[in-house]
Amino acid sequence: MTLALDRQNVLAWLSNRVPAARITHILGVEQTAGDLARRYGLDEAKARSAGLLHDAAKYFKPQLLLQMAQKEGLELDSVLEAHPHLLHADASAIVARDEFGVVDREILDAIANHTLGRPNMSQLSCTVFIADTIEPSRGNTASLEALREASVQNLYAAVWQTSDYSLKYLLETRCYIHPRTVLTRNWALQMARRSTQTENSTEKSIAQITS
Repeated sequence: MTLALDRQNVLAWLSNRVPAARITHILGVEQTAGDLARRYGLDEAKARSAGLLHDAAKYFKPQLLLQMAQKEGLELDSVLEAHPHLLHADASAIVARDEFGVVDREILDAIANHTLGRPNMSQLSCTVFIADTIEPSRGNTASLEALREASVQNLYAAVWQTSDYSLKYLLETRCYIHPRTVLTRNWALQMARRSTQTENSTEKSIAQITS
């Protein structure tokens, strides 16, 4: 199935299950993820597809989210059991597969990883993870504008800084923090530093050659 051909069907399905404001957010993520994918030479259609379906299960009842996770054989820990809402990303990937026939693993992973992230996730997953936070309807605070600027400079640095942004909010509101958020942050920080070192090394080599 080509998801782009069924976009209106997806939107019709969503319109019966999520509020209008959430549709606005979803469309923002679809566009932003696509823009980021194009910026980094990734598959724009895949990024937009993942963005369109990333919140399909956002308003599913907690018990349903747990049931879906258990049926899928997902590993549940104490944080997920206490806060099933965190499972909506995994459940949205299940909806994408079972309701809309999406079989592309990269798209399904990008949907499943958009909330907590995952160490070693693909660059496509990174685009949706970032887009979920920086899409236009989120607002225009100084912090968000800084994240938007970072998102077009270095993909991994943007994941790390997006994770920091989320962690700051969770700490301030005294919410539970899932360990995967921290693991994602540390992995992205490491990747960002590694890519910066590579860029510096390349620039130094070019300078030596041309001097």
